[in-house]
Amino acid sequence: MGRRKYSKFKKKDRIVVNRAIRFPEVRVIDHQGSQVGVMSADEALEEAKQQNKDLVLITGSAKPPVVKIIELSKHKYWLQQKKSEQRKSARQQEIKGVRLTPFIDEGDFQTRLKRVVRFLEDGDKVRVEVDFRRGRQRTKKEFGFKNFERIIEETLELAEVEIAPKSIGTKVMMQLRPKGKQA
Repeated sequence: MGRRKYSKFKKKDRIVVNRAIRFPEVRVIDHQGSQVGVMSADEALEEAKQQNKDLVLITGSAKPPVVKIIELSKHKYWLQQKKSEQRKSARQQEIKGVRLTPFIDEGDFQTRLKRVVRFLEDGDKVRVEVDFRRGRQRTKKEFGFKNFERIIEETLELAEVEIAPKSIGTKVMMQLRPKGKQA
């Protein structure tokens, strides 16, 4: 049994070129973008060879399939540029984190609240955590929930509660998302 060769390209990303185009008829477009017409794949390949270019399959699902006479390196470069533009335009939404303590001072609370508001205004989700590690804090979880209620009240116009306050081990956590964003 022979080994299977795996390409670095996924099947949908593979570029079908020249002899690999196996359709009886194809619609041919030249390198300037104008239509040459419908002809057999062999005739289109001969046309491309006369121009010292490659025959590249653009759309295989069309009737008849669309091919273009173009230099393969230019086509690959164009696809790479198109992908990089898509990555730039698709902004990843980040989850920012803010930590509180159950017995937080008012000044510190206001500083954390400003940070939460700034993150929400930037369009990021915010995970707020209260840690109950030290001493008797574990028995006083209601103070942490009061802090969460204050944050929810203060950010009512900006945010929606995505994950309600819940206890996970020694932490209590909730998550806010900017209003108008999809879950």
